[in-house]
Amino acid sequence: MDLWSCRGSLPSLRTLLVASFVLGCGFAPLLARRPYRKPRIRTITAFVRIEPSEPRSQIEPAVGMLRQAKAAFEQGGYEVQTIRITTQPFPQYVRDRSPAEALELFKNLDALAKKDSFLLNIGPLAPTDLRDATPVELVSQALAATKVNASLVVADDSGVEWSAVRAAAQVIKYLEDHSPNGASNFDFAAVAMVAPLTPFFPASNHDSAGQEFSIGWEAGAFVADVMAAANGNIEVARTLLAREFEQEARAVEGIARQVENDSAWKYMGLDPTPAPLTDSSIGAAIETLTKAKFGSVGTLSAAAVITEAEHSISVKRVGFSGLMLPVLEDPVLAARWSEGTFDLDSLLAYSAVCGTGLDTIPLPGDVSQQQLERIIGDMASLAFKWHKPLTARLIPAPGKKPGERTDFHFGVGFPNTTLQALR
Repeated sequence: MDLWSCRGSLPSLRTLLVASFVLGCGFAPLLARRPYRKPRIRTITAFVRIEPSEPRSQIEPAVGMLRQAKAAFEQGGYEVQTIRITTQPFPQYVRDRSPAEALELFKNLDALAKKDSFLLNIGPLAPTDLRDATPVELVSQALAATKVNASLVVADDSGVEWSAVRAAAQVIKYLEDHSPNGASNFDFAAVAMVAPLTPFFPASNHDSAGQEFSIGWEAGAFVADVMAAANGNIEVARTLLAREFEQEARAVEGIARQVENDSAWKYMGLDPTPAPLTDSSIGAAIETLTKAKFGSVGTLSAAAVITEAEHSISVKRVGFSGLMLPVLEDPVLAARWSEGTFDLDSLLAYSAVCGTGLDTIPLPGDVSQQQLERIIGDMASLAFKWHKPLTARLIPAPGKKPGERTDFHFGVGFPNTTLQALR
């Protein structure tokens, strides 16, 4: 059961308005509708089941649907940042191929993704795939040679799989050494308890018949605007967020259902996790509510409030439905990491109230495989304990030591930060 599923329902607007009138607490002006920056659509993700002999025959219809969906959302007033495709777990369609043939297939799929302007995820490795070293070596080489995304499952309903934890750490060290400045670790994650059909990469996965899609949005700036309207009042922030998330989620679902009707692709739901980006900071949103630097007292409560509001929406949900705190995607988080206002332990604590784990965490280049295993193991243990989806996307900076600045180049505007020593 999810940690927050047993909590009471949110106070109604009527309740707060009555309290405002009777107690003179001033909630009514705060609850008035205001213009907020609209969430963007971070991804429309299609789930396909490919045949390795002719993957184009499955990919092309998916690209057509995704372009149709992109146009529908843009007509509805949403900016769409990416379209994406996730295949069934790749061991299923390369098991009869040699490693060299499988790697060539991944390169061909990557070329197709570049040609048709979509991002590609080849699915996860499962613990049952790790009977020998070949799958780990293959995914390591594929990630280093292409821009595909992939993941490795380190915990599921049966518990933490420590051999998978070790394998994930091995992949991270390989990519640190075999990709430009270790950048391919941006496309890989160790994942725990992540259900199928989440739209966000690298954790996205499915093992169904395909012809399905889901939506993930980017809403850091949107949440920041709502937090500003709450003026530091956590109860008002929770109520405002629930109301505004509900309105935007209904609008997104309405467009997605129309795409479903027009395309015959099944809509699986929205992941309302308010993913941040360089100009849409979730760190700034939290600081707006707490009126203190991210990592200060109150940060965990703010994380819980955002998640509670997401869980209150009435539309179909998939994926994390949590809180992404990606250090190397959010300028405020990157700045606070440099300042040392939070660390790995802080992020794990916030994850206990429905974060998404350890996301784009910069690490010194001399981090050992054993240290990586311990970090991933902590994440996996927390995920299994609370039966909630968490991931670890860990990015060592080759040749860099604590106190030095990273120099990653993941995209225009992506922040760098100062490396912190591991405790």
